[in-house]
Amino acid sequence: MANRKDSRIEPSFEGAPGAKSSAGFSVSEEDRVVPGNRKSAAKGKSAKAKSSRRGRGKSRRGLFGVLGRLVYWCFVLAIWGGIAAAGIVVYYGAKMPAATTWAIPDRAPNIKIVSVDGQLLANRGMSGGEAVGLHEMSRYIPEAVIAIEDRRFYSHFGIDPIGLSRAMVTNVLGGQFSQGGSTLTQQLAKNLFLTPDRTLERKVQEVLLALWLEHKHTKDQILEMYLNRVYFGSGAYGVEAASRRYFGKSARDVTLSEAALLAGLLKAPSRLSPARDPKAAEERAQLVLAAMRDEGKISAKELTSAMSAPATRSPSYWTGSENYVADTIMEELPDLIGDVRSDIVVDTTVDLNLQKLAEQSIRRLVDESGKKLNVTQGALVSIDNSGAVRAMVGGYDYSTSQFDRASEARRQPGSAFKPFVYMAALEAGRTPDSVRNDAPIKIGKWTPDNYGGKYFGKVTLATALAKSLNSVAAQLTMEVGPDAVVEAAHRMGIRSDLTANTSIALGTSEVTPLELTSAYVPFANGGFRPEVHFIRRVTTTEGKVLYDNNGGSAPRVVKPEIVGMMNSMMTGTVEVGTARKAAFAWPSAGKTGTSQNSRDAWFVGYTANLTTGVWFGNDDGSPMKKVTGGALPAQAWHEFMVAAHEGVPVRPLPGTWKSTPADTIVQDEIPSNTAQPAPPASVGQPAPAAQAPSAAQAPARAARPAETVDAGGFGMPGNDGTTGSIKHPVPPGNVGGPVKKRQTSILDILTGG
Repeated sequence: MANRKDSRIEPSFEGAPGAKSSAGFSVSEEDRVVPGNRKSAAKGKSAKAKSSRRGRGKSRRGLFGVLGRLVYWCFVLAIWGGIAAAGIVVYYGAKMPAATTWAIPDRAPNIKIVSVDGQLLANRGMSGGEAVGLHEMSRYIPEAVIAIEDRRFYSHFGIDPIGLSRAMVTNVLGGQFSQGGSTLTQQLAKNLFLTPDRTLERKVQEVLLALWLEHKHTKDQILEMYLNRVYFGSGAYGVEAASRRYFGKSARDVTLSEAALLAGLLKAPSRLSPARDPKAAEERAQLVLAAMRDEGKISAKELTSAMSAPATRSPSYWTGSENYVADTIMEELPDLIGDVRSDIVVDTTVDLNLQKLAEQSIRRLVDESGKKLNVTQGALVSIDNSGAVRAMVGGYDYSTSQFDRASEARRQPGSAFKPFVYMAALEAGRTPDSVRNDAPIKIGKWTPDNYGGKYFGKVTLATALAKSLNSVAAQLTMEVGPDAVVEAAHRMGIRSDLTANTSIALGTSEVTPLELTSAYVPFANGGFRPEVHFIRRVTTTEGKVLYDNNGGSAPRVVKPEIVGMMNSMMTGTVEVGTARKAAFAWPSAGKTGTSQNSRDAWFVGYTANLTTGVWFGNDDGSPMKKVTGGALPAQAWHEFMVAAHEGVPVRPLPGTWKSTPADTIVQDEIPSNTAQPAPPASVGQPAPAAQAPSAAQAPARAARPAETVDAGGFGMPGNDGTTGSIKHPVPPGNVGGPVKKRQTSILDILTGG
């Protein structure tokens, strides 16, 4: 207590803020309980702390806040976008048929047309090629298509989100629609079910159908369907049609470089077709090869090899003359089997080797002589004794003109029609030894002058036919009557309408090469007219027979003795007459023909094996430069027939007839009007060896009144002003008479109009 001070120590507020009492206790102004001062102090301290914390956390909360808000709103938008997408899918999906009714539509049926030995002539139908299994085709084809079109084909479920995203980014950055995100499955769905319109509805339906395809079919099945249906340009649907179109081979035999070219076409089939732009097609093929290398489908060595040996395009797919045959077959099929509902195989009668040979001969002669002789087109038909067409060339080049001149073009046959005149005369009682006076004649105002204006006086019918003398043919027509000539021609196989007037002796009525050639077949086979046909059999791809040509019965249309006489006379055409250029090792016969002003040149000839007709001319009917049937047609016939008969045993022509010795030939062999003409056989059924003429046939076949040619029965003037045989050649005349104005008809000429 002694140390205790008497004075009391009071708390002081006057000291420095940082000062402390010696006793360790002090109160600063901040410790005052005064409301105003305390609040102010606390506020100041809190403000400083908050300011410090705000400074440190502001940047953190600002970055995460923006990202958070972005994520939030993206999530919200995604939800609403999903709802909207689902609504669109539901809306457009509801417009589609029920999924239980969905089915893969049938592929357009293919018509495979093959030659007599099984070689492919052509494919017809919407697809243009048969379906090929994935295991059958070249392995390079599916690999190339997947590498360039859909690299994740075997891993996605019908829709490729990665590919779709990549395509969207590329399109956005490029500012244009340059890439699509469709998978092969989507493309197949579009090809099978949808139109190519680029609309939201179609895209939604494409996605739904792609998902359905993936659910119902395996990847390999989808890829096979795709490759057999997709368009490859130039009218080719499916890899088989495209392979044959561009390379002339099956998809089974396609090389790496060829597969790359095919796969490259899928981006723009029409624009990139090698038939249109070979350079663009090759550049695209190189991109495909690079993609295959990136995917490990091919080695560096294979890449280098394919790059250095690009695909070679076949130029002959659409140019082959066998397409004329295929077109004709397509016209006949509906009558034989009705509508084609599945893939079929048509076995034809055509020999592809002979077909190519005929085509080469026609093209070579046109190429060599076309400009010099003003000839641009040719046609050839070859038919065997059963009526089977072995070759038919319808023109110079199928790719430039699909018009078939062999079966569709009607042209004047000229003197190639004369065999029917002579046949009618023989059936009316004449013989090859019958004599006529080859001299100028006049029928009304028509004067059928000989070619070159040369006349021979008294000649046998055999000589007249071999030398193609117009005056004698006109005389015979007047003797037997034009109706008898028309009837004989129709009986032999001519189907075109024929005008029954005297000028028919010189072939003024138009016919097609196919029917004219077929009408010579009875001369080659002994007098029978078979049904001309191209199709042997039609089957499904499984082998079911839909049609089989069993040949049927060929009716006899001309007597054997008449066949013998005709063959004897027409042999002279080849041996000593106008077709000497056609002669070869086989016994052969035939007849040349040249229409007025050389507008048409023909030679139809035959052996006991084949009958072949050849025509040359111009589509516009313009005259050739002195081309006759004994020139280009006989040359083409010779080339074709020599090759066609190589290795075939020689056979004589049917029928026999021996000429009467010259010193016993009677000048006047025109029978009286009471003579019975040889009757025609009934068309469509076998005829007996001899048959009495019907009442309907008799008037048309009756002989003309008996007249002696040497006595001037037709008013043929002699040099001395009397009738009789001429002593000097007359001025040259045109084949078929003088050139008349186009508006003047033959009827006008004959009637003096």
